[in-house]
Formats: sequence, C-alpha cells, structure tokens
Amino acid sequence: MIETGVNVERIIHHIMEKKGAEIVVLDLRKITSIADYFIVAQGNSNVQVKAIADEVKEKMAKEDGLHPWHVEGMEGQRWILLDYVDIVVHIFDPKTRNYYDIEKLYEDAESWRVKTDY
Repeated sequence: MIETGVNVERIIHHIMEKKGAEIVVLDLRKITSIADYFIVAQGNSNVQVKAIADEVKEKMAKEDGLHPWHVEGMEGQRWILLDYVDIVVHIFDPKTRNYYDIEKLYEDAESWRVKTDY
C-alpha cells in the first residue's frame, strides 16, 4: 500500500460512503508534478457519480475545511473532477472511465486498488 496522507484516506472514506466502486489511488509524486495523487472511482449511474462528488465536496469542506480549487463535469455527470491541488479526484461512469483509461495513461505510477465490502 502507498503511504498517503490523511486527506487521501478521508476522500476514499467519503467515496465509499456513497458506494463508489473500483477505487484506485495513483501516486504521481515520482512521475509528474501535476498532483501528488489521483484518486479514480466510479459510480454505476450519472446520479451516483454526482452523489459521490457531492459527498466528497461537502464532507471535505465541513469536516476538514478543504474546498476544491477547481471542479469540472458536474453538469454532464459522466466524469466529475475535483481538484484539491495535491489530490485530484476523478469520478466516472463505467463507459467514460473505460474510454479515458486514466490508469493506463499513468501506468508508471505506483498504484493500489481499494478493497470495498459491498
């Protein structure tokens, strides 16, 4: 498992609260300066994709005082990006995730898949 900070773990927790699936953490620190981590997850529908994004945004703001620097995709709800500068959260529907295949683009990054109990 990758050594991550508290915020990565908290974001994963919030994703799991809304039953986000196929959660993968990419450690980008050794390969790019875009961000330290990408967290990639998916929802089974556009409604679930938005619900996951809303949960992360609301809970990180309320519990940790962190607000995304930039947000994209809330209208289309197929790929929502929450940019916390050091951590970028990508929440996809399955078809869009498969098409963009972020994990393949950053295959040189150390990564780990989060086990879910649902």
